[in-house]
Amino acid sequence: MLRSELRENLWTVSLDGKLALLHNAEQPFVTAVRREKQYKSNRGTVKETVTETARVPLTNVQNEGKKLVFTGEDHRFTVEIEEIEKGVRLHFSGQNGWAYSFRLPAIAGEAVFGGGEQYRKTNLRGEQVVNFVSEHIKVGTIMEKALLPRLFYKEKKHAAIGSYAPMPVFVTDTGRLIRFETAADGYARFGAEEYRFVYDSCPRSLTLVQGSSYRELVELLAGQIPNRQYLPDWCLDGMILGVQGGTQTVLEKTFAMLDAGAKICGVWSQDWSGCNRTVMGYQVWWNWETDQRLYPGLREAIAKLNARGVKFLAYINPYLVKGSRLYEHARERGYLITRRDGSVYHIKSTTFDAGMLDLTNPEAVSYIKETLIKQNMLELGVSGWMADFGEYLPLDCVLHDGDPHELHNLWPVLWARVNREAIDEYGDSERMFFMRSGYIGIQSYAPVLWNGDQHTDLTKDYGMPCVMPASFSLGFSGIPMVHCDIGGFFSFMKLRRDEELFIRWMEMCCFSLMMRSHESIRPWANAQFDADDVRDHTIRLTSIHRALKPYITHCVKQAQQGIPALRPDFWDAGSYRASRDTYSYYLGDELFVCPVIRKGARKRRVWLPKGEWIHFWSGKRYRGGRHTVPAPLGQIPVFFRKNSPYAMLFYEAAACVGRDAAR
Repeated sequence: MLRSELRENLWTVSLDGKLALLHNAEQPFVTAVRREKQYKSNRGTVKETVTETARVPLTNVQNEGKKLVFTGEDHRFTVEIEEIEKGVRLHFSGQNGWAYSFRLPAIAGEAVFGGGEQYRKTNLRGEQVVNFVSEHIKVGTIMEKALLPRLFYKEKKHAAIGSYAPMPVFVTDTGRLIRFETAADGYARFGAEEYRFVYDSCPRSLTLVQGSSYRELVELLAGQIPNRQYLPDWCLDGMILGVQGGTQTVLEKTFAMLDAGAKICGVWSQDWSGCNRTVMGYQVWWNWETDQRLYPGLREAIAKLNARGVKFLAYINPYLVKGSRLYEHARERGYLITRRDGSVYHIKSTTFDAGMLDLTNPEAVSYIKETLIKQNMLELGVSGWMADFGEYLPLDCVLHDGDPHELHNLWPVLWARVNREAIDEYGDSERMFFMRSGYIGIQSYAPVLWNGDQHTDLTKDYGMPCVMPASFSLGFSGIPMVHCDIGGFFSFMKLRRDEELFIRWMEMCCFSLMMRSHESIRPWANAQFDADDVRDHTIRLTSIHRALKPYITHCVKQAQQGIPALRPDFWDAGSYRASRDTYSYYLGDELFVCPVIRKGARKRRVWLPKGEWIHFWSGKRYRGGRHTVPAPLGQIPVFFRKNSPYAMLFYEAAACVGRDAAR
């Protein structure tokens, strides 16, 4: 129940008897701020220099008809109150050229989650969360790992790590949902006494909801922002193999794994458009048409794969490498973003330059959909693709329509919309794509996200473990369907994955929505799915994942209602105080998964939630609490509820491996 009261410059908003907002002259709800910013961009990572030149606390509030009007000095800010299910939406109107700082009361002991994709921590209390889409990976960090002895590397703190997909959406363990509707650069700071939200322009609204559980809150959020995520049925039939190197290599590697008994549903060849070898490694040639030298007869090869139940997946991003055929075509027609002098604005990716397709230009959008996606991929027989990037829009560029400052955070959503419209217009719901970058609304377009480019190691800042907090944070932010690159992506010098890491990563993804491997940026230096010591594990784990299809299908259906497929260990308890392990998770309601994140470990300490659990591999019963369980390679600690309606399926999935592998 909403209760809004205004008495003598004191305004309070309560939801279900709990204080949600408080304003008085000493603690104003809103403050107007003048902020001057300078941006320095380097390969998608943007550094800001901020100078605050004016601050006007809007200390006075009064009613004017149906509006509340906040004033201070000569500044005026209005709020319209709309009651919604379980909460309130405050519609704002401010003054152009001003930033705004909003204050909400903090609650002692309250934990805060969400903020889009946050890699280092699940509980954001005490942190500052930046609302600016940017490159997650920093070159300097990679070089530290490559050059320093392992013992000397210090894992980075939360504040030092950017996000491909930040969002001003937060959930607390006292039942609060806080969502700002804004695309502006800014931040949220969750202090001990107050929560402060600062944005460079006036948000359209603030939504406050009071719920009784995490499930209720994310379902309400899904009702506010339409969720159209999905996975085609074929995606659940096994693993999507990351394979590069040309037509013959793709066919040989895929058929070899099928013949060995692995369950393979797709093969993803990101170099279908060609290879761009740089000092960083083996990268894609950004020219979105088949490279006939590397992939001769690709249409016929895709037909051969399809005949054995394997789909072909490709790669695309909103750039064209300088000097390529399609780059010249787009440049001549004005499809690329420009500088103020009219020249093409080139983006640096590692060591090469590229032009960015202008997603505000209707002709460029039509070209992307009709030629690059429908003609060059869908009609070729491509069933899915990585729709990469989206986070590099320069703030000093010139667009066909719009201000890059206002569109920077929304650029990944525009990119997702172009890809989704191409599929919808083509009329084949069995096609899909996946994205790493995002913002509010990405769930209306991208079928599924992936966690971006992890390092090929076990560090908690950038390696395999960070996948879990990142997935949990996205789930709390309204993005329930997420997966990751098996094995990670970034590799340089001694930063590389061995067979053990690849197996541990594959174990984790076996018990997730989707299995898809990546060869990494340096395939020759990193273990792959068909290495001698890995192949048998690939066969076993893909067989288990395929056997779990009915349960994973159930998890997908729940996710389409806004309920995350991967949930933190405190999800059922409803309070962060119940958390014992940041790096364990529920897959749906029935499975509890404990990935192994320590090199050389062959057992793992687990903290099971309350209740009775069955060990997936041995059938041994465990009660909630702390246990140390065996964790040999290929047998990640996994448990299912004793009385689960899927118990028989889980028993059969664990037992079927030997039969499938022997075929």
